[in-house]
Amino acid sequence: MKRFSNLVVCYLVLLVASSCQKGGTPAEQLAAESLAAGLSDALLLSYSSSNWMGALPDQSMLHHLSIPGTHDSGARHEPFPGTAKTQNLSIGDQLNAGVRFLDIRCRHFNDAFTIHHGAVYQHLNFDDVINACKSFLAAHPSETIVMSVKPEHTAENNTTTFEERFLAYVAQDPALWYLEDEIPSLGDSRGKIVLFRRFGYSGALGIAATPGWADNATFTINRPGYQLEIQDEYQTTPQNKWSRVSQFLETTKSTGYPANKVLYVNFSSGYRSILGIPNITSVSNYVNPRLNDYLNAQSTAKFGIIVADFINEDLSKAIYETNF
Repeated sequence: MKRFSNLVVCYLVLLVASSCQKGGTPAEQLAAESLAAGLSDALLLSYSSSNWMGALPDQSMLHHLSIPGTHDSGARHEPFPGTAKTQNLSIGDQLNAGVRFLDIRCRHFNDAFTIHHGAVYQHLNFDDVINACKSFLAAHPSETIVMSVKPEHTAENNTTTFEERFLAYVAQDPALWYLEDEIPSLGDSRGKIVLFRRFGYSGALGIAATPGWADNATFTINRPGYQLEIQDEYQTTPQNKWSRVSQFLETTKSTGYPANKVLYVNFSSGYRSILGIPNITSVSNYVNPRLNDYLNAQSTAKFGIIVADFINEDLSKAIYETNF
């Protein structure tokens, strides 16, 4: 369904409410009140990029949604064009643009997490990421952020393990995190960061995307109670990447809502190697416009998490509007 214009709906609600107060027969007043209630419900369905999850019911399951995501969400710096930068928007700007899945790559260094893309430090630390998410969720408590946390580059000069350091970050504000080993509903996870775990841990901790994450592949991870279907073929040509992305979109759309919990994660990100040097924008410049056009042509559908390089609000909106 297409979203209502806030101004138009507000005007109609006020107009009908005013007519209710001007008298008329009991039947006319009842009809006017019913119309006002219906328009008020329509108003509740209005949304923007910063609060689109608030227009969905609490019982909505995360694996039944289309969720915009960013690949290497903190990567905005590179030593040479096309080699490491994957986003133009800051973490906060991504969230305000509608992104609800963050791919956070953490180097464990000096007993802290620094944000890296490979060997390239991104002038950002895990505290910065958490604070951006916390500020966003405080301002928009109807929303949920799914955060993939993955070790990156070489660990150095630490007295704790990666998982111990992560839990120390969590301990600073436990109420901020949803750490159950399951795919939750919106009602259970609003105002929280849902962990999508890509590091080892001996017990249950977040949505477990490891062990079993295959490199440069499309694959399945089976967990007790849920299943992950991942497309992450990143080293390819732009044409082949779009082929894999679009095939996965069609599979996701046609699958519907299976009885078991299946979370689809479709990486539209990738790079083309030119003389052994990665070129990221050669893929994103080709894939992103096609992805945007494909999604804008869809009606209500379920596409899972779509993880993009160089996302903007138009592409993010094209993804999340398929929920309505």
